[in-house]
Amino acid sequence: MHYLYLGLAIVAEVIGTTALKAADGFTNLWPSVLVIAGYGAAFFLLSLVLQRIPVGIAYAVWAGLGIVLVAVAGAVIYRQVPDLAALVGMALIVAGVVIMQLFSKTLVH
Repeated sequence: MHYLYLGLAIVAEVIGTTALKAADGFTNLWPSVLVIAGYGAAFFLLSLVLQRIPVGIAYAVWAGLGIVLVAVAGAVIYRQVPDLAALVGMALIVAGVVIMQLFSKTLVH
């Protein structure tokens, strides 16, 4: 269940972060509401995750997958397509998360 919460927390954070650009310095009401709701839900769910998963591991997964999903959302919604160097960097981040998931003895499986 804690990995489901982590996945939902990541999705909520990605929604909040993606809406942050549209909020335009919190001058647009509905994107601003989405930012606040997204981050509120993300941090609530992350607090549940931290009851079972070590904070460093949870945050690494959160950050790694969040970076990739925000980049995808930015490319689709705002046409901000990452260049090759950015894609390689994100691939390395994802590789790090996969290595932790497969080989770390710190994780709760």
